[in-house]
Amino acid sequence: MNRRNFFKFSVIGLSSPLFATTVQNTDDKNMMSIIDLDLCDGCAGREVPLCVSSCQEKNKDKFPKPTKQMMDYWPQTKHEDYSGKKDDISRLTPYNWTYVQNVEVGGKSMFIPRRCMHCDNPPCQKLCPFGVISKSDEGAVDIDKDFCFGGAKCRDACPWGIPQRQAGVGIYLKVAPKLAGGGVMFKCDMCKDLLAEGKKPTCETSCPKSAIKFGKRSQILELLKDEKREIYGLKENGGTSTVYVSSVKFEDIDEALAKKHENQPKMGRPHITRINNPLEKSQNLAAATVMAPIAGVLGATFAALKSVRTKNENQ
Repeated sequence: MNRRNFFKFSVIGLSSPLFATTVQNTDDKNMMSIIDLDLCDGCAGREVPLCVSSCQEKNKDKFPKPTKQMMDYWPQTKHEDYSGKKDDISRLTPYNWTYVQNVEVGGKSMFIPRRCMHCDNPPCQKLCPFGVISKSDEGAVDIDKDFCFGGAKCRDACPWGIPQRQAGVGIYLKVAPKLAGGGVMFKCDMCKDLLAEGKKPTCETSCPKSAIKFGKRSQILELLKDEKREIYGLKENGGTSTVYVSSVKFEDIDEALAKKHENQPKMGRPHITRINNPLEKSQNLAAATVMAPIAGVLGATFAALKSVRTKNENQ
């Protein structure tokens, strides 16, 4: 890379994503999904809900394949490893990007499919120190697994703690295996490859109750205008591309989830809480400012490497 191209990529890195005022798409490609909790029954009678099994089948080639000997996160004496729990569907993991929660609320059994909310202005993207989180034209928030260092800032920034980390994989093993990173972060990418082809994500096409529906943002918003039930996701975290509707109040659902999981690890089991964008908090804005120069330099480097990768793939 010559000096001119380096500065060009540096400008790109400094202008996106940390300094972007908005990443919300307004063109006709932008997609949203509605998850109707009054329709979802968790695929009654099946051992694994179809949205979960179809997601796993579709993304199995993207799942991590870690080295056998995994180092701890320096200077800590621990690391996150789910390679021995690939069949665990009771929470989100690097091998399970969608899972269905089940709680009793007022005598009614509720089933809640959970995955990335694909925020309109994702704080995970703004706070990623490596600049490897992008938002597609269709609205999918995605982590580039080839360049993720597994620092887990995205999980810290996410109000739902969606991204999950697997040690023993990723670029840090080649760059600085003893000092930098901790693996790779994994989560739902909204089947962005299918959306780009004009197709629907597998969680929708596999759902026997049509409880999950994707559509153009303008169409979904129009449908929600006449919705009389409870709505969750339109305003949470500054707005998301995933909207839940339910005849049961989400505050009651969240209370039931909190009670059910009070003696269980919270990681990978998100609640449904009324939240604002965490970037509104002064400490997170300060963190974003501090990390901006780092993201700019790394963003420039990764942009160059990605361009080489793309060129090689197209040859």
